[in-house]
Amino acid sequence: MLFIPAGQPWRKAGRGITSDEHRVAMLREAVGSEAAYEVATLEVERAGPSYTVDTLETLRAEHPGAEMFFIVGEDALADLPNWVRPERILELAILAVARRAGRRANVVQEAMRRVPGLGERVIWLTMSPVEVSATEIRERVRAGLPIGDMVPAAVETYIRERGLYRE
Repeated sequence: MLFIPAGQPWRKAGRGITSDEHRVAMLREAVGSEAAYEVATLEVERAGPSYTVDTLETLRAEHPGAEMFFIVGEDALADLPNWVRPERILELAILAVARRAGRRANVVQEAMRRVPGLGERVIWLTMSPVEVSATEIRERVRAGLPIGDMVPAAVETYIRERGLYRE
C-alpha cells in the first residue's frame, strides 16, 4: 500500500501548508516499520500543482495491468466532480471510500449524478466513520490540547518536538 503526500495541492494554492519535509516525515512516522506500507514521494518531487489524475497516470505507467484502488474520504468523494479529469481517475482506479462523520448522503449522491460511472467505481470501506480532521488536529495543537487519540504516538511526538502548528 502506497501512502502519497500531496505535493502542491491545486485546491490549496495560495494557502500556507505544512512543508513537504514535515508532511513526508510525519507520514513515515505513522507508517513506521510496517512492511506492507510504503511512503511514495512522487508528488512532492514533481514541480507544479499536484493532480490526482497525474499521480495515477504515473503509477499506471510504473505498474501496467495492476488493479489500483485510491483510498479517499467521503468528503473527497463528494468533491470529485470539481477535480481535474474525474472520469479519467475512475478509469485508472477504483475509489475505496471511508465514511466521514457528518456527511450528508445527498452530497455524495449529487457527485454520483455529476460524474458518469462514479457509482460503479466506488467501494465503501467497512469501518466506523472517521471523526478526525487535519484542521481539528492543528487547532488542538495550537490550543495546547492533547492529540494522542487522533494520531499515532510517533506523529504526536514529531509535531510537539518541532513546534508545528503552534501559530
